[in-house]
Amino acid sequence: MIPTTDPVHWAAAGAATLAWLGLTGGVVAQVLRGRREEHRRALTLAAEAGDGATLVAFASQTGMAEDLARMTARALTDAGQAASVVSFAELDLSMMQTARRALFVVSTTGEGDAPDSAARVVRRVMGEAAALPDLTYGMLALGDTSYKDYCGFAHAVDGWLKRSGGRPLFDVIEVDDGDGDAIRQWQHQINALTGTNAATDWTPAAYQPWTLASRTLINPGSPGGEAWRLRLTPLGDLPTWQAGDIAEIGVPGPGGEVSLVARDYSIASVPSEGGLELLIRLMSHPDGTPGLASGWLTRTVEVGGEVPVRIRTNSGFHAPDAGTPLILIGNGTGIAGLRAHLVGRTGGEAWLMFGERSRDHDAFFDQDLQAWLADGRLTRLDRTFSRDAGDGRYVQALIDAHADEVRAWVQRGAALYVCGSLEGMASGVHAALERVLTSDGLIALAEAGRYRRDIY
Repeated sequence: MIPTTDPVHWAAAGAATLAWLGLTGGVVAQVLRGRREEHRRALTLAAEAGDGATLVAFASQTGMAEDLARMTARALTDAGQAASVVSFAELDLSMMQTARRALFVVSTTGEGDAPDSAARVVRRVMGEAAALPDLTYGMLALGDTSYKDYCGFAHAVDGWLKRSGGRPLFDVIEVDDGDGDAIRQWQHQINALTGTNAATDWTPAAYQPWTLASRTLINPGSPGGEAWRLRLTPLGDLPTWQAGDIAEIGVPGPGGEVSLVARDYSIASVPSEGGLELLIRLMSHPDGTPGLASGWLTRTVEVGGEVPVRIRTNSGFHAPDAGTPLILIGNGTGIAGLRAHLVGRTGGEAWLMFGERSRDHDAFFDQDLQAWLADGRLTRLDRTFSRDAGDGRYVQALIDAHADEVRAWVQRGAALYVCGSLEGMASGVHAALERVLTSDGLIALAEAGRYRRDIY
């Protein structure tokens, strides 16, 4: 690039720099205010719970760790022991220093990564050893053995606690993909701590029967494989849920086993639409046989047939305040979770960036999106299609291409919500956002609750 002496160019550059400094400063100030509030909340919780209270802290990506943490706290209180429940998003070193006993329920996402809600703890608390000589603790680690670094983040937390002087009450209990036996082992340890065998109900909410009302192949001929839009209606009363929550489908086990295998799907609808909308990609094994869950939902169960469903709260992906500008980023069937946020939108700007294979086949929910553009519910729509001639980009390329606009939206207070595949998309989008907003800026947004992800 040839250096310029044009004062207009220098003035423009200076204005852009000042604007970005203002953005960064505003986010940092918000985070600092949040930290002061979290510290006050830590002291309040400690004072309310009193000496001897057990701190129950969870790091959750899809809501399962939060559910188990709350069941853990309920078991303690049912046995007459005080307990306080906090997310890692709120966890403060002073909480752990005040507590004499803590129970951690910690998920790992991807290859050993921390859930998004734990970003601040990793950066601000676990950077170096602390002084926790009076703390005893237990660790329930949630993970999936199909990933190389199984339960990696929970073991990292466990190592930090030990280096800080914490003393484990028992060995780390690992839970592979919601394994019931491991969860019952955790319950046994809690009963040992309380000195009771009180049978607090640790069983997840029962599956409820829903009817498969319709099933539509929405991308015939797509190079990316079949994607099916399913609509489910309850046989009983319609339950409540929020945009961002998860539908857990009970699928018959291999070979027609009686026990159900749970599979999670992002919900594409809100209760006002009268049913559950799902977008499911038919997965195939190397030999061409369909995946267990996607095959059953798209091939086996008949329209009008019964589907076992239970809805799980996923507070880490719930919508921000109605007036908060929202940048939604996703790919493939991840648009399902983003659609729910648009359906439930009651105000504020919304910008969707979406990537798929082919515009002719994979412009998912296009009719909805065009209607929302027309009525103002959706402010801006940018899509890219990786297999189309003249395009060939992935969704993260849109972030780089519109870097100035992304920064401007964030400066106005926008929150970033990402939904879609863990491999490829999630890391690519994260790297693009770091380029546009800087690594520290993105961390600050995560700490302020303005960068959230539902990735799988």
